[in-house]
Amino acid sequence: MARPQVVNDFLDQARPVRSGEALAVARLRAYLGEVLGPIEVLEVQQFPGGYSNLTYLLKADDRELVLRRPPFGSKVKRAHDMGREYRILSRLSQHFEWAPKPLLFCDDAEVIGAEFYVMNRLVGVILRRSLPTGMVIDAAAARRLSETLLDALVALHQADYRAIGLGDFGKPKGYVARQVDGWTRRYAHSKTDDIEDMPYVAAWLAAHMPDASAACVIHNDYKFDNVIYADHSFKRIVGVLDWEMATIGDPLMDLGTMLCYWVEPHDHPGLQNLSFGPTNLPGMYSREALVQRYAQATSSDVSHIIFYYAFGLYKTAVVLQQIYYRYHQGVTQDPRFAGLNMGVRLLAQRAREAIEQRRL
Repeated sequence: MARPQVVNDFLDQARPVRSGEALAVARLRAYLGEVLGPIEVLEVQQFPGGYSNLTYLLKADDRELVLRRPPFGSKVKRAHDMGREYRILSRLSQHFEWAPKPLLFCDDAEVIGAEFYVMNRLVGVILRRSLPTGMVIDAAAARRLSETLLDALVALHQADYRAIGLGDFGKPKGYVARQVDGWTRRYAHSKTDDIEDMPYVAAWLAAHMPDASAACVIHNDYKFDNVIYADHSFKRIVGVLDWEMATIGDPLMDLGTMLCYWVEPHDHPGLQNLSFGPTNLPGMYSREALVQRYAQATSSDVSHIIFYYAFGLYKTAVVLQQIYYRYHQGVTQDPRFAGLNMGVRLLAQRAREAIEQRRL
């Protein structure tokens, strides 16, 4: 008789460190020992997923910690600013219940070859494209997942960033224009293939920028695999991860990014392979339903949501292009990156379709 599933079967687990991404364990143990207290044994594993900053599990004697560092070979310092990520979490974790509390920041590259920060581990269930073996999500659970994920984003957007101490963290005035311009330039600097939909989308975005909505803390990479649930009942979120792109800006830019990750059953088969969670399961909200729930909860004007959705797709395409560029140039040999240029094409195509058809 099969053993019944228990909650621990589905907890997010670290794995052996990927080739080429090992840390200098001896130096790291010595440094942590000086800051946190003596450590007899330090074991290092790596969490799966993620194409940008790297996340490691540190087993320091009987204590579990999490370390975040930039990717190996990256020269884009502003895109992987550990000090900035540490700062926002230091402030936000005091007011936003799902933000992890960081313990230390190290800007001495002699320790592991790059700056990094360390926080306590949050334990729970993380949903990625492929569900854990044995996990079944019925329609009721899928609906609950949609609602809890969206509602946590609403709660973040309703936090008073000035009261939190982040009044000088970003520049909300002109944020949308800077983003469109900045990501267009990033694409130009990392271009490898001619993808005609990319300049089309960039030009449309530049010509159709809406007036900015109210500013708030935005996560900028909000999706299922950056959220930790307490267990597989999916009733309670215990953490939101990966704050590297967080800032003060237009909340609908955050919603648009969330929507760009939200693959529906009728979407192109190639987009199904770019999913960052089980968003195409029966019972999941549609993109349109998510927008309406957000509008009702926040009283936001969502009449320009196509712009925000198209921008989210374009930005994500550029992120993939930047990573593929590193692979194309031989800076990294990670086999996961070999086909990312096809992802760029698919995301750009979806953005153009949304623009021309005026629908999510």
